[in-house]
Amino acid sequence: MNPDAERIVELASRASLVRKRIDDACISCGRSAASVRLVWVSKTHPIGDVEAAIVAGALDFGENKVQEGLDKFSVLRPGIELHLIGPVQSNKWRKAAGIAQWIHSVGSREELSKYDAICGELGKTLNVLVQINTSGEASKSGLCMENAEAFFENWPVFGNLKLRGLMTIGTNSGVPEDSRVGFAWLRGLRDRLQSRGGAFEFCTELSMGMTDDLEIAVAEGSTMVRVGTAIFGRRTYNLA
Repeated sequence: MNPDAERIVELASRASLVRKRIDDACISCGRSAASVRLVWVSKTHPIGDVEAAIVAGALDFGENKVQEGLDKFSVLRPGIELHLIGPVQSNKWRKAAGIAQWIHSVGSREELSKYDAICGELGKTLNVLVQINTSGEASKSGLCMENAEAFFENWPVFGNLKLRGLMTIGTNSGVPEDSRVGFAWLRGLRDRLQSRGGAFEFCTELSMGMTDDLEIAVAEGSTMVRVGTAIFGRRTYNLA
């Protein structure tokens, strides 16, 4: 497929504006701009947009649904990493582990164990993040904050997984500042885990911040921001 030249230019321009927002936020809080990875959230957008985004410089893509990820990323794309950012149903764990390099939405030990076994069969290592619901909103997935610390006690050995960090979604209030407390709390949990070393040695990532609240997320330590609308435009929700 030959991506549309105009769409390539459009996506590159939009991504450049987002990257500038990230860079400016990093400058404001004394961080290196290189410490924040931009995940291009391509969910609901057609494969043509993925092709155009790759030409425009995208390296990391975020998809919510496993089947949509399969449709777009089942063909090996060297240098491109797929991040599954939505909750994965148990009947899709095998497919998810097969196509993704990152899963941001892990919510149970059972899920981790299954991914570990599947990746052992596949001969791959999977990067995982545990999702925490820092907003307390019933519409959001993830462990509740009250149970999060206990979830990491007596952590088992996973030979084919790397616990890379934590993920959350900001408060859905329309006010970006409302997400700050939850983001700061998540950073504190990440820091406590990383200080344990051992299985938590690689627990460095904080996946938090989207189009509307990325500046707050960066100020509170985000290392991955998941941006869709500001790059690809409004979601179409018309994929087959």
